[in-house]
Amino acid sequence: PKPGVMFRDITPLLQDPRAFRALIDIFVYRHMRQRIDLVVGIDARGFIFGSALAYALGVGFVPVRKEGKLPHKTVAQSYSLEYGDATVEVHQDAVKPGQRVILVDDLVATGGTMLAAIKLLQLLGGNVVEAAAIVDLPDLGGSAKIAQTDTPFFSICQFTGD
Repeated sequence: PKPGVMFRDITPLLQDPRAFRALIDIFVYRHMRQRIDLVVGIDARGFIFGSALAYALGVGFVPVRKEGKLPHKTVAQSYSLEYGDATVEVHQDAVKPGQRVILVDDLVATGGTMLAAIKLLQLLGGNVVEAAAIVDLPDLGGSAKIAQTDTPFFSICQFTGD
């Protein structure tokens, strides 16, 4: 974390096997009756939850990575964070037009990363069925910005204030 930026740490949830299973089960039960083609996880903690969810749903997993980390041809989207600018990328053939995807990350703050990922997936023709996170920090406005894109948003918990 940078000075002045509150850091919310989800690693204790990963260390507790019952808590980790419960988190994944919440997402599985939420989507098990829907037709989902792919789960997309955002670098890096979204990989943990997204890959476990993809496995449980029996679908493929796609990583959205920080710029320069993927080996093949990519499409990129830049965005602003609460402490600077960044770019995320996905392989240009990762999502086929019309595929129904769930986008997963650990936390939504200002929403920049998730909004950039939504744009990338839509650029490829993907249908983002839901953007989801473990934690939402609604005071920072990210989930409200996601809602403005008409992309459904779901979080397991919210932290407001200090």
